[in-house]
Amino acid sequence: MANYNVLIKPSAVKELERIPKKQLQKIAEKIQALALDPRPSGCEKVAERNTYRIRQSSYRIVYTIEDDQLVILVIKIGHRRDIYR
Repeated sequence: MANYNVLIKPSAVKELERIPKKQLQKIAEKIQALALDPRPSGCEKVAERNTYRIRQSSYRIVYTIEDDQLVILVIKIGHRRDIYR
């Protein structure tokens, strides 16, 4: 299985900057791990959209997978109370 390219939307980069440093390292590791396994155990497909989410503590990482192009696009990163608004 080939490695995927992980891209992060500029708006998601801004959201990353607001996350406490304590959680930031773990979230970055989860995002990097998506290149090897875009559908890790614990990921869930978001019901009404063609997106997936993974959790890291109280934070969620929402992303899309383009299997034909081997690209993962991180759309949104945030606390679980705010992520789906």
